[in-house]
Amino acid sequence: MFSRSIAAAALGLMLALPASADPVTIAHSQGETQLAGPPSKVLILDINALDIADAMGAQPAGVLGSNLPDYLQKHATGTPVVGSIFEPDYEAIAASGADLMVVGTRSAKTYPEMSQILPTVDLSLGDDLFASVDQNIATLGQIFGKPERAAEMVTELDAKVAHLNKVAPHSGTALILVTNGGKLGAYGPASRVGWIHTQLGFAPVEEGIDDRFHGGDVISYEYILEKNPDWIFVIDRDAGVGEAGEGAKAMLDNALMAQTKAVQNGHVVYLDPHAAYIAFGGYTALNKLLDQLTQALSTQS
Repeated sequence: MFSRSIAAAALGLMLALPASADPVTIAHSQGETQLAGPPSKVLILDINALDIADAMGAQPAGVLGSNLPDYLQKHATGTPVVGSIFEPDYEAIAASGADLMVVGTRSAKTYPEMSQILPTVDLSLGDDLFASVDQNIATLGQIFGKPERAAEMVTELDAKVAHLNKVAPHSGTALILVTNGGKLGAYGPASRVGWIHTQLGFAPVEEGIDDRFHGGDVISYEYILEKNPDWIFVIDRDAGVGEAGEGAKAMLDNALMAQTKAVQNGHVVYLDPHAAYIAFGGYTALNKLLDQLTQALSTQS
């Protein structure tokens, strides 16, 4: 069944490409992918890539259908669904007649199997988040034939980062909190939002935060008061993944938190949970977060 699906997909690819098209080479995280011509039907199995494609006005032929932020839900209802955030629907993909698949950070492990069905590119994020996002914007601009819009997006994003680079290093220490199922955790410089420290310049309250887990390094209210950061950036994981639970604001409304500098100075920022936890490598998501940080710093005394 699997080999039959591969054969059908290959035939569909040959029929879909115009005979006179010039060859296309797409560089990505796992090498280069060769196409006989510009792709006309592109599937996206990565939230970050879908965010970027949506922002440039591109229309994929199939998308993942789970864990999408509100601003991307329209794709799950108006576009064929070809899998979830972690699980592709190989039968739907093989039957789609698409000529290119885009995977990314969460779906990169499917690349070997996916490449047997149709040409595939991997837009996984690297250690330098903003460089990775800039490159992914350029790559998706190439894929969807929108290089001018891609260049505009890169310029806009880089300008916001450059502005914060000038301000954040002089704004004191910061602690990134994550609330998860009624528990408190901390994200450090190596986390999915570690760029707040490493690329914008906010000083962490501690270098050795162990944030390998979804809920961050488990901490207490006493720890927060002891470190007493100038800024507290909060991610409500439950809200980000759509799970019920005590809200982050309710959790942090207590006597110990009230003694911290961040609370007293109005320097607690509740980051957009979908942008910070789910689509943290997307163009729209990063713009939401950068705008929140810019607005917060503009009001500091």
